[in-house]
Amino acid sequence: MQPDIASSKSHLPIQKFLDKLDRVAEARGKNVPQIVYVEKLRSLPVGTFGKTWVNFLDTHNLKPFTTGLRRKQLHDGVHVLTGYGADPIGEAEVQAFLLGAKFGLFNLVIGLGLLRVIYKNLNSRQEFTWKRLWQAYQRGNNSNFDPDTWQPELVWHLPLTEVQSIFSIDK
Repeated sequence: MQPDIASSKSHLPIQKFLDKLDRVAEARGKNVPQIVYVEKLRSLPVGTFGKTWVNFLDTHNLKPFTTGLRRKQLHDGVHVLTGYGADPIGEAEVQAFLLGAKFGLFNLVIGLGLLRVIYKNLNSRQEFTWKRLWQAYQRGNNSNFDPDTWQPELVWHLPLTEVQSIFSIDK
C-alpha cells in the first residue's frame, strides 16, 4: 500500500525503506514492470476482486505500488483478500497472515517494526491484542496462498468471495 508519504513526516522512514527495497531489487534484477493499473480495475463490475481492490485504494486514499518487486506491488491485494485494514494493526495482521502462509524473514522484520509503531501509538495499543495476530497467522497457515506465486491479474474479474475460496482464505 502506498500512502501519500511525502506529506507526512511519520511516514518518511517507511518511504526510505521502500526506496531502498526498490534499489536492492533493481540491483538483483528482481524488479518487474507495473502490474496494477487502477483504471483497468475501476472498469470491472462491482463485487469483483479487481473492483474491490481499487475501492480499497480509493477508500484509504492510496496509490498502488507500481515499482519494485512483484510481491510489493501486490501488497494491497492481500489486504483485500483478508479484509485487514490499512492502519498499523491491519498492516501487522497482513504480515502475520503472510508469515502463516509462507514464512519469510522479510515479513517477520516488517511485522516487528509494525509492533513497535503500534506500541508507541497509545490509541492503537489500546485496541491491540495478540489474539488478532495469532488469528491472522493461523488464517494464513490454513490457506493455500503463496504470496510469491499468486497471479491476481488472472482473477481480477472474479467475485472477491470466489478468489478467497480459490486460496482457501476464510472470512
